[in-house]
Amino acid sequence: MQTRKLGNLEVSALGLGCMGMSHSYKPFPERDASIALLRAAVERGVTFFDTAEVYGPFNNEELVGEGLAPFKGQVVIATKFGFDLNPDGTHGPKGTDSSPARIRQVAEASLKRLRVDVIDLFYQHRVDPKVPIEETAGAVKDLIAEGKVRHFGMSEAGAGTIRRAHAVQPVTALQSEYSLWYRKPEEDILPTLEELGIGFVPFSPLGKGFLTGKIDENSTFDKSDIRSGIPRFTPEARKANQALIDLLASIGAEKHATPAQIALAWLLAQEPWMVPIPGTTKLHRLEENIGSLSVELTPQDLSNIETASAAIPIEGARYPEHIEKMTGL
Repeated sequence: MQTRKLGNLEVSALGLGCMGMSHSYKPFPERDASIALLRAAVERGVTFFDTAEVYGPFNNEELVGEGLAPFKGQVVIATKFGFDLNPDGTHGPKGTDSSPARIRQVAEASLKRLRVDVIDLFYQHRVDPKVPIEETAGAVKDLIAEGKVRHFGMSEAGAGTIRRAHAVQPVTALQSEYSLWYRKPEEDILPTLEELGIGFVPFSPLGKGFLTGKIDENSTFDKSDIRSGIPRFTPEARKANQALIDLLASIGAEKHATPAQIALAWLLAQEPWMVPIPGTTKLHRLEENIGSLSVELTPQDLSNIETASAAIPIEGARYPEHIEKMTGL
């Protein structure tokens, strides 16, 4: 597997988002199946795995910790802090909490659940408007000095906030949504990251499954599935957005690749310091995603995609308004 650098952190060119194994996308697979998938990913060269305490809550970290325990020191595990959670994990997050005391509490608990001696990459999951970002960055800096964390990351943060945090503790990577159907980071986030030497980790690189081409206006979602409440996944929006899938499919036909592989190959072609983290619970999808690394998009291909996609207006917001307000963008 090819590798890439997020700042000075070297990881596989494609990571694995683990959230769906126990959060947001029911029905969840059996625990043993998820552990087998994690280990299959390592066998295929994936070294970068993404989880968070809020996924579950808590049990996703435990799952990742168990699944990757045999590969200690060979893989990079990223996890996240930033939410106020009940200790028993009930009722979901009560809001953001990036106070220094809470960050330390999360780090200690995550170390145990992940079965590691140090957290490779510790993201602030969402910017906390109640806590100056300098305090948050300072708290992570202290954990790095103590050898409990290696690298500091941020998620869904705005350019100004990234700069302020980076001045206190260098930010290794920013994780935000980015794909052919959500391109807002191009406005000011990507130029800021390039200037500061910060890596970028696109989450939802396949548009929460839509860019695979396996979802259409007739697809249904259980009410517990996060997509059931997302404006972009209403039947009307899916029907309107099908034009983007048609574009990916037409390019894929020329390249002998699937729409998902074209979507990932497009991301990989944007910058060498981008590492997408598509999530899956199925081995054949994992292998399909890894196959995107073999898809070569020429400058002309990329230009054609740019021209064609610019003519396709994307219908529907990416999140309900109350969730979008929690981002720092």
